[in-house]
Amino acid sequence: MGGNSFGKIFKVTTFGESHGNALGCIVEGIPAGVKISAEKIQHELERRRPGKKFAGEKNAAVTSRNESDTAEILSGVFEGFSQGTPIAIAIKNTSQNSKDYSNLAATFRPGHADFSYFEKYGFRDYRGGGRSSGRETCARVAAGAIAKQFLEQSLGKKFAITAYTLRAAGISCEKINFSDIEKNPLRAADLKVSELMQAKIEELRAQGNSAGGIVECEIRGVPSGLGEPVFEKLDALLAQAMLSIGAVKGIEFGAGFAAADSTGKENNDQIRLDKNGKAKFSQNNSGGILGGISNGEKIIFRVAIKPVPSIFCEQKTIRAKINPEKPAQKNAEFEETDLQIHGRHDVCLCPRIVPVVEAMSALVLADLYLQNRCAKI
Repeated sequence: MGGNSFGKIFKVTTFGESHGNALGCIVEGIPAGVKISAEKIQHELERRRPGKKFAGEKNAAVTSRNESDTAEILSGVFEGFSQGTPIAIAIKNTSQNSKDYSNLAATFRPGHADFSYFEKYGFRDYRGGGRSSGRETCARVAAGAIAKQFLEQSLGKKFAITAYTLRAAGISCEKINFSDIEKNPLRAADLKVSELMQAKIEELRAQGNSAGGIVECEIRGVPSGLGEPVFEKLDALLAQAMLSIGAVKGIEFGAGFAAADSTGKENNDQIRLDKNGKAKFSQNNSGGILGGISNGEKIIFRVAIKPVPSIFCEQKTIRAKINPEKPAQKNAEFEETDLQIHGRHDVCLCPRIVPVVEAMSALVLADLYLQNRCAKI
């Protein structure tokens, strides 16, 4: 299997499956001498981990699978600083219930990667989706926590990546207040509206159904000049990073698709000089990126999150006729069947995807920041 690594200089490789012994990441290319806080890595993992309660109460949006997601740094850090060598982190699985997936050995869940994995490899790890599971993102979050620390130390206090739930279960935030994000279980940027979102998700959970949503991300303090034309533009790499997250089905920057209904005069971000003689844009319809290169404004994008496909309603699907003595099948035969999914599953992924979006953003920016050191004298 290819496609497990991301980045050129600041390069990350993830490994592990949902119900295997462990997941983890190997981070290469980080310069020596960067202060690495294990506590900050653990904090980011805590935000993403399954089974997390909010204010001591069960969160209706997330799975009840309770993993500690404890990060073990295996290499690359000495006395709290990066050594310039690969940093390896392992995160052990401790709360797998693989028996919940025994009825999926030959049956494909609608909306999941089950069928496409089977068609590609003729074989798959059906326990929680194996490598295709959203659990793989814990390794990304650990790597992203390292990238965040590198960027914070390189770019200063003005740099920050903030993602939040903008819309969930068909209900949108009416205002954006960053101080509200960690005060509600959906990580919505509007505390009052988050209660309406939560009520709708509770209703869907009771029905055995699920919900999608939109996560917005704002990145401040990024210098102008990041992005490598022509095929590795900043927005192109951010899009790749976001669309590599299993549940993400779309992305837009700045004005996004609304730009299609505007005019050039309305959409262009006109330029003036501020009191220090630096470029200042009248608005930010570009989302902080022009020609694939950061322009110094806030980078703003939104990603569409599909509803969780593991729902408890009966669904129509197919199953493969598998020879257990030869698991890698070629030209397998199928038959129609009905499926009732069991186990522990999220209802709305938005709150747990928020830290993943931030992590993937940090990985893109860390890699481009290092590449940009070679752009000019």
